[in-house]
Amino acid sequence: MVKKILILCTGNSCRSQMAEGYMRHFAGDKAQVFSAGIETHGVNPKAVEVMKEDGIDISGHTSNHIDEYRNIDFDFVITVCDNAKENCPYFPSRARQFHYNFPDPAKAKGTDEDVIGSFRKVRDEIKTYCEQFVKDNIA
Repeated sequence: MVKKILILCTGNSCRSQMAEGYMRHFAGDKAQVFSAGIETHGVNPKAVEVMKEDGIDISGHTSNHIDEYRNIDFDFVITVCDNAKENCPYFPSRARQFHYNFPDPAKAKGTDEDVIGSFRKVRDEIKTYCEQFVKDNIA
């Protein structure tokens, strides 16, 4: 049976977008993956850039609000930042909830190289998390 996964973050612009890309990559046709935010900030171009470096194209993703998915019965809801976990609305479903607080690369300061370095670091952490999540819960 195909699993339904929702990945939640504050603005659905960086972390949840990268996680959606990797979950789709690792789960293949075993899961339907969605991402959303408790707000919508648009997909961050630097997130698109660093994912492309790793061969994952998220340029077609959209920034979605959690309310758009109220009627889907998810198997898993993964929050990828503390703010989303604390403010996540209650979903009346049987979804198993997971949480991992990834740093927000959009808040990185410094030179352009410092900032893109932060995006790459968070991307790599998310990749590792998603690959392990699929092995443990989907495969």
